[in-house]
Amino acid sequence: MTVTSRIQHPQFESVAQEAVVSLLVASALVLQQINDLLKQHGITHDQYNVLRILRGAHPDGHPRLEVGKRLMSRAPDVTRLLDRLERQGLVERGWAPENRRLSIARITPAGLDLLAAVDPELHALQREITDGLPERELQAFARTCGRMAG
Repeated sequence: MTVTSRIQHPQFESVAQEAVVSLLVASALVLQQINDLLKQHGITHDQYNVLRILRGAHPDGHPRLEVGKRLMSRAPDVTRLLDRLERQGLVERGWAPENRRLSIARITPAGLDLLAAVDPELHALQREITDGLPERELQAFARTCGRMAG
């Protein structure tokens, strides 16, 4: 019986590549779980993000461009996102008093109620996802992701 030597090729070309691929895989899995939860409430992750942004600006609201700047992921058409949320009664739009050409989006009471229902479930999911990870590792991970995001 002959034993042949075989060179093992690493799965990744570098630690940087492994880190980025691992982050992408974990991100996709987490995002899928979040999307599944939000779907039960009739909204997408981007719509949730818009509602969260508008809750932070409540009661004043934000112009469309400001909402777009604050989104976690750059949505190609913020107007369409706002249109859908308005049709669902979760957002209303009006004009800025100082500039009648500037449309302002505001979260409605129904939007606030939806977030009040979703947030505890989302927080529970976040705890479930991170269960077993020590707080110091989570803090280090959050700092690392913050540095990567610039």
